[in-house]
Amino acid sequence: MAYHDPGTDDPLDLRGVVPPTVTAFHDDESVDYETTAEHARFVVDRGVHGVFPLGTNGEFPLLTGGEREGVVEAVVDEVGGEVPVIAGVGAPSTYETVTHAEHAAAAGADGIVVVTPYYYPIDHEAALTHYRRVAEAVSLPVYVYHIPSKTGNELSLETLADLAAVDGIAGVKDSSKDVPWLAQATDAHPELTFLAGSDSLLFTGLEIGCSGLVSAVANVFPELVVDVYEAYDDGDEDRARTLQSRVFDVRDAFKTGGAYMSGVKTALRMREFDAGPLRSPLRLKDDESTAAMRDRLTELEVL
Repeated sequence: MAYHDPGTDDPLDLRGVVPPTVTAFHDDESVDYETTAEHARFVVDRGVHGVFPLGTNGEFPLLTGGEREGVVEAVVDEVGGEVPVIAGVGAPSTYETVTHAEHAAAAGADGIVVVTPYYYPIDHEAALTHYRRVAEAVSLPVYVYHIPSKTGNELSLETLADLAAVDGIAGVKDSSKDVPWLAQATDAHPELTFLAGSDSLLFTGLEIGCSGLVSAVANVFPELVVDVYEAYDDGDEDRARTLQSRVFDVRDAFKTGGAYMSGVKTALRMREFDAGPLRSPLRLKDDESTAAMRDRLTELEVL
């Protein structure tokens, strides 16, 4: 088996680049569903292998339940059937997560991404019960989203082993940046698909067993991240490493003047794609930071 084959229990056979697509807003911060769908089209037309609406870059914690449903419907309507659409459905409560999961299934999503519950700490049994109830509620493959820096809840390798035995659990999107954890997880669970969730670990993720890359940089420069994956997939690791270095530089440019997420929508405007503002309290970069970021991206020859 190649290092980057999807898991044997993954009916979607997820691989390649799967951007966590943005939620677009009008100037008054109401959701712009048409432009949200157009962003999914933007990345699909540039070669990505799937889309993940309502991830961190989709600002999902800042949306109402109805808005979240509208985003899933808009993205599925636009690119469903062309590439897998794996919709983010996670919430602090199991009850709300199941509601979102059932809607995603009814809307035609191909799979669901379930972030660990957040705000309140959960233990081993609570995590198992949560994911079992979600998996039992729908017939879609479930991808566990592990991002303890944002949720406050880290999954142990022991908990992951029990989760892997739950019918319907197909994979893990890991944004822990804990390389030893991820390496041991991929080694122990060839039945699961693993998606590397940080632009700092695209190459590394592929090396240690991930089949896919959930990349914020790919929201703006999908061609660059697709090149990383395809170079690796073709066996050209030297080129993949060189391209990863460029991704490091783009990622650093996005952090100019502060928040990384503001870099995504600000840089999209530089590609003549206006996804509107972020929803408050998040915000776009100020003029000074925007100019500095544009200069850096121009130097990197990605604009």
